[in-house]
Amino acid sequence: MRLGRKGARRGRATGTGWPSRALFLGPGLLAWTLLFAAPVGLILVSSFLSRGTFGGIEYRFTLDNFARALDPLYVRVLWSSIRIAALTTGVALLVGYPAAYFIATRPARWRLPLLVLVVLPFWTNLLIRTYAWIVLLNREGLVNRALVGLGLTERPIALLGTRVAIVLGLLYAYLPLMILPLFSAIERLGVAPRQAAADLGASPAGAFLRVTLPLTLPGVMAGCVFVFVPTLGNFIVPDLLGGGKAIMVGNLIQSQFFQARDWPFGAALSISVLAVTVVLLVVQARVLTRERRLAARAA
Repeated sequence: MRLGRKGARRGRATGTGWPSRALFLGPGLLAWTLLFAAPVGLILVSSFLSRGTFGGIEYRFTLDNFARALDPLYVRVLWSSIRIAALTTGVALLVGYPAAYFIATRPARWRLPLLVLVVLPFWTNLLIRTYAWIVLLNREGLVNRALVGLGLTERPIALLGTRVAIVLGLLYAYLPLMILPLFSAIERLGVAPRQAAADLGASPAGAFLRVTLPLTLPGVMAGCVFVFVPTLGNFIVPDLLGGGKAIMVGNLIQSQFFQARDWPFGAALSISVLAVTVVLLVVQARVLTRERRLAARAA
């Protein structure tokens, strides 16, 4: 009690009591409540309600929506979406890590222009960029012309309407979200650990695997989450580049809300995707906590 009173007195003396905390935290908490907590809560409540006869919602509690989400048909769609998102994330990591390493090891005057080039696609609407990929990947597009011109194929091949096109579109859309956290982690690491590993006789590959990669693991985890989560819920790229042949869970949710008008079932699917996201965030937090403990012990 004495410590609590002393802490309260100290907080009032330093101006860090509840009024000052509310002044600084209030706007952020209000925005978080209105833009995240309230919409998610509304979706959660809707997932336990029933669909009306002509669409919409009837306020009658039911668990049928989640039972229906466990149907093998919808489980296959979710599993296919997870595989496509995981493949996109893996390719983004393989492409993004060398790019981030290259930018982080350039002289300081070159880093900002290179980062601007990385985020430059974000200045254009995703829908426009996806339509550009349709122009590139169709039978008369630049990709097929290049393949035929190089002699890699005798005739144009069908690229649109395939998983390859979907992965390419998703990779192009979210690759910057992989590069930026990796760049931050590599730049913060500096050159001292790599130089120390080289002085101790480690080869460049050994220094990367034993020093650089473990120490930049937080950036790797952050980049993977930043790419996987929006990829899993994307419906524009699969719809346009996949031609409706490869349905992802985002397309399924979108169709339930706008075509089938089954809002409760769409809400249940949305909560399922949100649950996958929460699991990923928990795994990321546990890995980062473990790495920090190991770093603290080593120090």
